[in-house]
Formats: sequence, C-alpha cells, structure tokens
Amino acid sequence: MNKRVHQTATHEISRRRILRHSALGVVGLLATPNLVLANTTQAKMLAFHNLHTGESLKAAFWENGAPVITGLQEINEILRDFRTGEMIDMDINLMHLLHKLRNRVHSRQPFNVISGYRSPATNAKLREKSNGVAKKSFHMRGMAIDISLQGCDLHELHDAARELHLGGVGYYPKSGFIHVDTGRPRYWS
Repeated sequence: MNKRVHQTATHEISRRRILRHSALGVVGLLATPNLVLANTTQAKMLAFHNLHTGESLKAAFWENGAPVITGLQEINEILRDFRTGEMIDMDINLMHLLHKLRNRVHSRQPFNVISGYRSPATNAKLREKSNGVAKKSFHMRGMAIDISLQGCDLHELHDAARELHLGGVGYYPKSGFIHVDTGRPRYWS
C-alpha cells in the first residue's frame, strides 16, 4: 500500500505544470495552423456514378463541422429510386461511412451506385423476384446503399467495410457489389 501511495505522489502533476504544458500546446497550434486545422475545416466529399441513370456527381456533404445542405440534396437526387423517381433524405451517417470507406481503401474514385433509396413499392417488387431482399430493408429508410468502387477490388472493398464496424455489410461477388448500411454491425454473403 505504501508503494502505491509513493507512485501516486511521484506521478502527480501540479497545476503550474498543467498550465505550462497547455500554454506550449497553444503556441504549437498557432505556429502550425495549416497542419493542425486542415482536418477540421476541410470539406468531406463524395463522388457517385449511378449505373442505372448514367448520372455522376461529386459533392461536399460536410464542412466546418456541419452538413452541407446543397450537397446532401444533390446526393439525395442521385441516390433516388430510379424506378419511381422518389427521393428521401439519405442518412448523413451513411455518407460518413462511405467517406471513411473510401479513405480506408485510399481512393478518390466515384462509387458505382447499384441501389440507393428504394420506395416501398420498388422494394416489394424486388422481394417478389428475389428472396435476398429484406421486407424492412434499410434502403427504404435511406440508410443503405449497394455499391462498387472504380479501381478497387470488390473483395478489398468488402473487407475494408467490415473492418470499419459501422453497420451491416453484405458481399455479392457474383453481382459485383457490396451492401453497406447504418444498422447494427452484421455481415453476410
């Protein structure tokens, strides 16, 4: 017990020492603002190519700690249900997930969009044709997307998405895409 008290006393930091280190940290920040602040003010960009409509988009969705409304509206449009034309506000967390995924595989290429938002009517029609379509699909809530990434091996993209642990990840190598969503982390093939 005495040994523990002695260790605590020798590792205790005084108020003056904390203030001195804080002041040095502020000076360091002021001396290199571009290096330190680059990540906090830089816009988060995403690029998409919708395989069904032929549309392409590069847009900022987040900047200076806040959503970029015009960019998100453009993203909602390109990720609309191409069968019905219906749109929904896509989940901002899905955009953050995609941004992290693209950074993880070191790519600046656009995501190929196979399926973004799906209206309930579209989802029901797809369920009639395939048992692989969930009745309560996250696509209907704007929380899922089926994608591939130009210049990135599909297996590598799948592994990177799983390593993020940010939501559901499905692997469809025969169809050439992965599914990512912002539900609880789970994985399937």
